[in-house]
Amino acid sequence: MNDKKFVEAITARDVDFAKWYTDVVTKAKLCEYTSTKGCMVYMPNGYAIWENIQANLDKRFKDTGVRNVYMPMLIPESLLQKEKDHVNGFAPEVAWVTHGGSEPLEERLCIRPTSEVLFCEHWQKNVNSYRDLPMVYNQWCSVLRWEKTTRPFLRSKEFLWQEGHTIHATQEEAEARTEMMLNIYHDFVEEDLAIPVVWGRKTDSEKFAGAKATYTIEALMHDGKALQSGTSHYFGDGFCKAFDVKFVNQDNKMEYPHQTSWGLSTRLIGAIIMVHGDDDGLVLPPRISPVQAMIIPIAHQKEEVANVANKLYADLKAAGMKVDIDLSKKTPGFKFSNQELLGIPVRIEVGPRDLENGVVTIVRRDNREKIIVTIDEVVTKLPEILAIMQKDMYQKAKDFLNNHITSATTMPEMLEKFANQTGFVKAMWCGEEACEDEIKAQTGGATSRCIPFEEEHLADVCVCCGKPAKHMVYFGKAY
Repeated sequence: MNDKKFVEAITARDVDFAKWYTDVVTKAKLCEYTSTKGCMVYMPNGYAIWENIQANLDKRFKDTGVRNVYMPMLIPESLLQKEKDHVNGFAPEVAWVTHGGSEPLEERLCIRPTSEVLFCEHWQKNVNSYRDLPMVYNQWCSVLRWEKTTRPFLRSKEFLWQEGHTIHATQEEAEARTEMMLNIYHDFVEEDLAIPVVWGRKTDSEKFAGAKATYTIEALMHDGKALQSGTSHYFGDGFCKAFDVKFVNQDNKMEYPHQTSWGLSTRLIGAIIMVHGDDDGLVLPPRISPVQAMIIPIAHQKEEVANVANKLYADLKAAGMKVDIDLSKKTPGFKFSNQELLGIPVRIEVGPRDLENGVVTIVRRDNREKIIVTIDEVVTKLPEILAIMQKDMYQKAKDFLNNHITSATTMPEMLEKFANQTGFVKAMWCGEEACEDEIKAQTGGATSRCIPFEEEHLADVCVCCGKPAKHMVYFGKAY
């Protein structure tokens, strides 16, 4: 029997990246395709990653005063139509319910692509005085967007996410919350997922429909494409005016409050796969992995091996570690391959020869490093090994990101960069949407990803039209 037969079936990442991604998703049993095109089953291995993302983020949210709510999944068409920029932005992706049972509905109902209008309806009923503000809410839910081209986790018709919605008495408070939530996304993705990002403000053509300003974190995948990984939006009072949301301020005068919205989705699972994965499958960062260590007894039928393996399992569980044990009758090689396919950060090999010396072997998934540890030290050493691995995975991804950021000051230089390499290209921009469109057309799809918070001065003029430059922008081809 070939112990690695299912791992070897994974297409090499550098041969066909898209096929490699699909192979990892399906063979690691993260999700499953369904008869509903563009929708998928989140299988236990994939959903467990999302549960950890949800738990880690939810704590970060609540530490800043966020409270969870839940809004309906159906939106009356008349409600959706109240904010024109917003509805126009989502119109091509909206799915409609037209019948209840066999009876046609008097008014179509939209299956939520996002929930701004529902929150606005709630605000309109519940915001009366400055004493009611702020309201800082979030909901964990699914949304439906009728995407034409879909890929598991990265872009599907139905997907899981969180959408935060807040309302404030002043512009300053709302803008501070917008920035705060972007910072949370940044820290979570870099610290828990070990994925470095570039971040900043979206250009007007790329901002959220109905927003005054949109801020983003952008990660770089192994194939050199960007992935928008979380966004935070400042709405101003536009939605409040459309929905007639007013409050009495401290001077006893009526005014409109200011709103924010922020969201992050299961596409982060795709980011984890594409940033950290290799030709043998997933490589999960320890902080987000559902199982941090797999104990694999070698010659498990031997009583001493089984006893030590089971005791290690119990001791590590008692110490709060996320650990599992493979007691199947499959060969050690098969078990090793399966652990690597699933991306479990480390395996602990417990074999007769090691036990003669009172040790076990811990093998890191990311670099295959073997670490000999005495049995008595496993409980204290394992957290140290996982912490080092988390840090190393981030640094490896950071080095990759840094090595795939270049700059261009002319269009020929930009075209050359996108033709010969992948990643982000920094360039100066005049602020005109026409130049963004021209850059996208000439480069075969590169769009503005963000205007960074700390802009560099690369040149005096726009890379495209030669007019005076207003901003430095990260450009890149994206998912």
